[in-house]
Amino acid sequence: MDNFFQHKARKRFGQNFLVDENIIESIVRAINPQADDNLVEIGPGQGAITSLLIRDCPSLKVIELDRDLIPMLEFKFREYEQFQIIEHDALKFDFDKLTDRGALRIVGNLPYNISTPLLFHLLSYHDKVRDMHFMLQKEVVDRLGAVPGDKAYGRLSVMVQYWCRVQALFPVPAHAFRPAPKVVSAIVRLVPYKELPCPARDEKLLSQVVNSAFQQRRKTLRNALKTHLGDTPLDDFPVDLGRRPETLSVAEYVSISNWLCDGGRGAESGSNDAGEQA
Repeated sequence: MDNFFQHKARKRFGQNFLVDENIIESIVRAINPQADDNLVEIGPGQGAITSLLIRDCPSLKVIELDRDLIPMLEFKFREYEQFQIIEHDALKFDFDKLTDRGALRIVGNLPYNISTPLLFHLLSYHDKVRDMHFMLQKEVVDRLGAVPGDKAYGRLSVMVQYWCRVQALFPVPAHAFRPAPKVVSAIVRLVPYKELPCPARDEKLLSQVVNSAFQQRRKTLRNALKTHLGDTPLDDFPVDLGRRPETLSVAEYVSISNWLCDGGRGAESGSNDAGEQA
């Protein structure tokens, strides 16, 4: 009967199905699902990881956009009465709807073409999330965990590290997928802070400041943040304005944002959150 469900990976959904059983088992061990977890899988595909997750967490919920995969998943996991399939675009889904059983544990093999905006979308639920385990392009995982001075350090690094502790776990080679992607993947764990190490007084402003800085990362802060600084006296500005954006820590970006909140001109250069340069 399983052979009845034949599905070809679709480029428009960024589908690459994980088939390496050893990698699948390593991922599930890292997640360590428990029976009472409020566990949500994004993009279950053909159910490779789902098959192991659901054994330990029968109330697993999955979010799948490709409607042609739904019958396969329904049939494959028909014996699990609590299993729930949500046909939706995770990028537009309201994860508040799934918090009735406590803090969310979110896992998924995220499509490379929407990974950055999806990460920003999920971060908006940081206070409802216990942890997140994702398979991403290794380049993206490198950016998530990059430190000031690294070539990979950018807006994505700063904003994810503002909200979460980042732990890169292990790489996943291209041959572990069907079809094989042209890039190496990696598994990352994101754990939202219960108490932020350096809270910003205005988080929207922080995001705008960081975005402005990294849109012009080769310029000095004085030039990159020109629209935020305006004519405000800069005698007590918290960092050296001659530095470049990629040299500042998360805490230093927060200090700039808080300085603007307290007495600076503020942000007049509005910016979008998810889809801009990271």
